[in-house]
Amino acid sequence: MGLKKLERECRRLLAGVDVPHPFDLDVFRASVAERRGRPLHLHQLPGSYAAGAPCGLWLATDRADHVFYAAGTGRVHQQHIILHEIGHVLCDHVAPGLERDDAAALLPDLDPATVARVLHRSSYTAPQEQIAEMIATMINERAVNGHPRRPEDPVLGRLHEAFAEPSRTERRGGR
Repeated sequence: MGLKKLERECRRLLAGVDVPHPFDLDVFRASVAERRGRPLHLHQLPGSYAAGAPCGLWLATDRADHVFYAAGTGRVHQQHIILHEIGHVLCDHVAPGLERDDAAALLPDLDPATVARVLHRSSYTAPQEQIAEMIATMINERAVNGHPRRPEDPVLGRLHEAFAEPSRTERRGGR
C-alpha cells in the first residue's frame, strides 16, 4: 500500500477516536476499552527482550483484550509498542500470529482455551502491520501536538484542509 493511501486509510480508521491532550496512556486505554465494550489490560512481556522475539503482542480472549509490551526497552518505545498493538485492537485485525503453543510458552499461566486471537509484532511488511504502525505514529503525533488547527493564511488553510483529518462535523456530513 502506498504511503498516501496508508495515511488516508489510517485517518479514516482513527476518525472518532479521541486522543487526550496532554496525553495520558491510562486515559486513552480506558477510552479504547469503553469503545470496545470490554476491558483492555496492559502487561509487560515476561523475560527479557531478545532479538527476533516479539516486542509487542495483542491477545484477545472471550472477555478482554490484553496488550503485552517489551519490558527491557525505554518508556517512549514501550508506549509506541502499546499504541501499535492498540492499533490492531482498534482495527480488530485478524492475522496469522503466534500459535497457541507459542502463546502458552510466552504466557504459561493463560488457559489456551480462552484465547480467541493472538497477534504479535515482529515484521512490518504485512498490510495490517503497516496500518498498526501508522496508527501508533498518528496517535503519538496527536499526543504530542494535539489536534491540528487550521492556519490563518487562506492558502495554507486550504492545504491544511486537503491533507488534514476531517472535523467531527464534516465526518457527520455537515459543514
